[in-house]
Amino acid sequence: MSEEVLMETNLEGVKLFKRGKVRDIYDLGDMLLFVATDRISAFDYVLPNGIPYKGKVLTGLSAFWFEFTKDISPNHMITADVSQYPEELQKFADLLRGRSMLVRKAERIDIECVVRGYIAGSAWREYRESGTVCGMKLPEGLRESDKLPEPIFTPATKSETGHDENIPISKMIDLIGRELTDRIIETSLKLYRKAAEYAEGRGIIIADTKFEFGLIDGELVVIDEMLTPDSSRFWDKADYEPGRPQKSFDKQYVRDYLESIGWNKQPPVPSLPDEVVRNTSLKYLEAYRRITGRDLLEDHST
Repeated sequence: MSEEVLMETNLEGVKLFKRGKVRDIYDLGDMLLFVATDRISAFDYVLPNGIPYKGKVLTGLSAFWFEFTKDISPNHMITADVSQYPEELQKFADLLRGRSMLVRKAERIDIECVVRGYIAGSAWREYRESGTVCGMKLPEGLRESDKLPEPIFTPATKSETGHDENIPISKMIDLIGRELTDRIIETSLKLYRKAAEYAEGRGIIIADTKFEFGLIDGELVVIDEMLTPDSSRFWDKADYEPGRPQKSFDKQYVRDYLESIGWNKQPPVPSLPDEVVRNTSLKYLEAYRRITGRDLLEDHST
């Protein structure tokens, strides 16, 4: 764990477009530069600690999945190869290598497109109370972490407080129209099914994931990140057992720690112990290794 943690970038002379919770985004005119830092957020707050290698895992996995699923949906990635970046970025090559990608600008659709193949998290909480998820009735008798009969699409939006708020599909139709809603649902389910089948062969269950979409010249494209440990629940297939929470390769481990110390999810935001930081990093690296078949530390050692 000798990797230096990158919490913030400053590309002098390059226009900063936005700092998200994890990514710093730069405006290059007709393109954007996405740089994944090692910041980690939980319960809508960025934590004081960074997670070694996290930004490189997010970038590497997104690039892998963008390529793997391009037959189902186009995406916004142009390249993650720093040698192909514009000349103005070459002086930052060492910083950008492995943790950045050039993307096309898109008109973002402000809907979180969640696909669930298993019942967990907020879906499990709603199901226990009402037998539904986002207003959809599910079979009776499901246990926590059970596989659903078929994957389901459960949209969400950002509320005024910044939290994701589950909404029924009827509300999504009100917001963006039926035709676009239908296209997004169909595409999301196809993406999930292809990725879940592949990942299961690698020993990882993708319990659920969140896609984001945009429009480029009227064409629906996947944007932001894709099927990473930040946007998905990755479970260890060998350890899978319905009826309880699962061993995961995602940031649920960090959420569980914060719950265990009784944090009220308001500032001040607590720091993570060294052990939690290290274990989180190892989980992200393992997800990368299983899914891509490569060792990230070896990939970036040359």
